[in-house]
Amino acid sequence: MIVGIVDYEAGNIRSVERALGFLGVSCVRSNRGEDLRTADKLIFPGVGEAFSAMEALTRCGLDSFLKDYAASGRDLLGICLGSQIILDSSEERNTACLGIIPGKALRFMPRPGLKIPHMGWNQVHVSGSHPLFKGIPEDSSFYFVHSYYPVPASDDLAVGTTEYGIPFASAFGRDNVYACQFHPEKSGPRGLQLLRNFLEM
Repeated sequence: MIVGIVDYEAGNIRSVERALGFLGVSCVRSNRGEDLRTADKLIFPGVGEAFSAMEALTRCGLDSFLKDYAASGRDLLGICLGSQIILDSSEERNTACLGIIPGKALRFMPRPGLKIPHMGWNQVHVSGSHPLFKGIPEDSSFYFVHSYYPVPASDDLAVGTTEYGIPFASAFGRDNVYACQFHPEKSGPRGLQLLRNFLEM
């Protein structure tokens, strides 16, 4: 199996590579669609700002590549900023995103005692069972760093929810496309198990 990693200068690439290496998986990292087109599965990570990230994706032609890859039926996993950009839009500089899954990314509203960005370990509650969380205990903690949060257009797209001032969909998906706002590659054994589950799905 070859796993592609989308590299569009949005950071967080090496930690994903290290996690896949720990799992014994071969990967190809590139900002060129032609290099990633034959990957069996695709990971779309990222940290930073939605507007700048979309500019970088468009400049490399990766915006259309990601849409085509998702439409091919092969599995795609968006992580952190990648989980927001697969939605229709982001409040961050009113950015139009990829529209692979319907929804939008909203900014956390300031509240007393609530620090923004949401940074550190927090629990993910999974209602029911989902193959992405196979073998992971209920309400396990994962590592988060973000100021915006995903809001899928339909509640039934949510796979896992997290509380941070409000409940939000910290993991969601549709068909062959999955996303997690947290960083599985930085979340220890639970995160590695989630990545393993994605690879085995």
